Amino acid sequence: MINKIVLSMASLRLMSGSIEIIAAIIMLRLATIEKALLVNTGLALVGPLVLLATTTIGLVGIAEKLSFGKMLWVLVGVSCIFIGILKK
Repeated sequence: MINKIVLSMASLRLMSGSIEIIAAIIMLRLATIEKALLVNTGLALVGPLVLLATTTIGLVGIAEKLSFGKMLWVLVGVSCIFIGILKK
């Protein structure tokens, strides 16, 4: 039997991958650099949102197993990832 948390995380990743594939097909059909760039810009929002959602689901699933100190280190690590992504 598959854990509901794992199933939720995997489902989000499958959805994200499907969005990426659909976006690639749209880019090919639009066949212009400008329109493909617009589609790609839209995808820039999907990746971090899926990362945040899957990480949150995973952390909720293991929250009772982690000490406060370990949870704090995980949150610091996730924060560093987002700072790196969003920093210009």
